[in-house]
Amino acid sequence: MDYQNILFEISDGVATLTLNRPDKLNSFTQAMHDELRHALKRLATEAASGAARVLVLTGAGRGFCAGQDLSDRSVEPGARAVDLGDSVEKNYAPLVQSLRALPLPVIGAINGVAAGAGANIALACDIVLATKSASFVEVFCKLGLIPDTGGTYFLPRLVGSARAMGMAMLGEKLSAEKAEAWGLIWKAIPDEDFAAEVQAMARHFASAPTKGLAFTKKALHASAHNSLQQQLALECGMMSELGRSDDYREGVAAFMEKRAPEFKGR
Repeated sequence: MDYQNILFEISDGVATLTLNRPDKLNSFTQAMHDELRHALKRLATEAASGAARVLVLTGAGRGFCAGQDLSDRSVEPGARAVDLGDSVEKNYAPLVQSLRALPLPVIGAINGVAAGAGANIALACDIVLATKSASFVEVFCKLGLIPDTGGTYFLPRLVGSARAMGMAMLGEKLSAEKAEAWGLIWKAIPDEDFAAEVQAMARHFASAPTKGLAFTKKALHASAHNSLQQQLALECGMMSELGRSDDYREGVAAFMEKRAPEFKGR
């Protein structure tokens, strides 16, 4: 597929997926969703082969993503109403699920405003870094909607019920620094240092024990609905498999030999 709305590349184990409609603050259209689906399928294949060890998801220009491009949906008087549930089911829900299921770390590099579905796609990433000038805003309440794209799931788990309710029902802009203080994101970074810090983290993950990290994210996601007994059983099974991995053997050997490990993600 020839991408028109995103950029996608893999270099030295680092996959970078850039939302690329800067003139529209990278807002989502059906065409962008189609391209994202294609790119994430490619990435899953590259991850399985070991060619991709980490994904950086970011936006082009001055913003990360302004959510849905409303001009891509007809709301003219007399026009047939768009089934928003169908749009969520076919586009936004699979996008969130694909990001969460990738067997590698996903870094959300939030370079500007993240609004609506854009904010919640950011929260679907494993680790979220943002420029200090970035902001997060749940604009759905201003359109008579609910925070979709996983918003009603992520918000209360990340910031608690009171703050989640305030963000969802008031739609006020939350600065990156406050988002860090609230635990919504991992780190707010000075704008001038942002690109270097994102690349440093991406390089770190590209040489890390990817299989163990993939199991870690899977286990943490499962804990949201598992009992303690179920989670302990999950840990036992995962540790059994990881204990037979090449990365574990390499990690132990490197520790014993007092050298830096060379992980292969297997």
